[in-house]
Amino acid sequence: MKYLILVGDGMGDLPMPELNNLTPLESASTPTLDALCQQGELFLTRTVPKGYPPGSDVANLSLLGYRPDQYYTGRAPLEASAMGIDLLSDETAFRCNLVTLKQDQAKTEMVDYSAGHISTEEAGELINAIQDACGTEQFKLYPGINYRHILVVKGAYPNMEPVPPHDYIGKDVSIPWQRYMADPAWETLVTKALKVLAEHPVNKKRIADGKNPANGIWLWGEGKLPSMPTLQQQYGISGSLISAVDLLKGLGVNAGLEVLNIPGATGYIDTNYKGKADAALECLKEKDFVFVHVEAPDEAGHQGSLKDKLQAIEDFDSKITAPIVEGLQARGEEFRLIATMDHYTPLSLRTHIDNPVPVLLYDSRNTDKGSGLTYSEKNGDAQGTLPGGLLPDGETMMKKLLERL
Repeated sequence: MKYLILVGDGMGDLPMPELNNLTPLESASTPTLDALCQQGELFLTRTVPKGYPPGSDVANLSLLGYRPDQYYTGRAPLEASAMGIDLLSDETAFRCNLVTLKQDQAKTEMVDYSAGHISTEEAGELINAIQDACGTEQFKLYPGINYRHILVVKGAYPNMEPVPPHDYIGKDVSIPWQRYMADPAWETLVTKALKVLAEHPVNKKRIADGKNPANGIWLWGEGKLPSMPTLQQQYGISGSLISAVDLLKGLGVNAGLEVLNIPGATGYIDTNYKGKADAALECLKEKDFVFVHVEAPDEAGHQGSLKDKLQAIEDFDSKITAPIVEGLQARGEEFRLIATMDHYTPLSLRTHIDNPVPVLLYDSRNTDKGSGLTYSEKNGDAQGTLPGGLLPDGETMMKKLLERL
């Protein structure tokens, strides 16, 4: 038996007047997801425990079958693991976003949490320049992918209560910004970085080209290295994880999965869907589990782009789900497949919310007595009111997938 989890990050949304009070998922063309749902089961899963932030770190940790209350230590250490950064016991990792800020004497505004989805090549130049100018025994920066990077801090540090930049798009961030300024070492790091970025040729060219410059760094998501069992130890399964983003890759590393790096995987609507689908099918020739993550719906949600979110959802259906299912069917494989989202990223809010997520479970052996429902938030909510229709956590969902309940 082969087991699959396919995740459209942030795919969930709220009814929108411009879509006749449908959600993007209901409005998009998703024939494969709908067919699988009609022939399979539909239920809800609570991926974010009460009291936890509804981030992709917590939610995808749940989808991998782990309980965040036992194993979650922060977002950045997971990304550090993906980048091959070995954190020591006295070190803390922070996510370091390259962002676009608008600053004057009165306030600091978060214009763009991703600096216009800056390219990995441009971002690498900028992060290396900041490291050269600002790196110390206390602070060391590591370049990652696109706008996502890591700062490793040695020793104690002040509690600055950092906030995720994607929660503050177009908003005043003067208060969290001033928390950086309250400590002399952090103020030196951040203000030096501003100067480096303002003078760097990469940003001068971006401005000349009409793009958002990466004119600031934003530090958040801090944590220590987690200690968690592998999926082999936890559930007796081995397999691979496929994603464009370091957060998910770090989860894969810590879960003991083979992390597959797909050329051209970007984390947005221009990602290499075919490469991901092909890699998933190739993995399942030898392994029994694959986790495929697509970031594009979440990024479109943060950008507030209805057009991109509709495209991202339809691409998840036609370019990921359909070819993987068709490939397994053509090989005569027996498989159990979950398709879901980690959390909602409503376009109207441009950030995450912690609603339980609709999960479709398809078993290639049993297609006669399915739900008869299309895959949507509304149908998932309706099923969640039925006995057993709301699973309390991702651990229960994983056991259901593996037929261990």
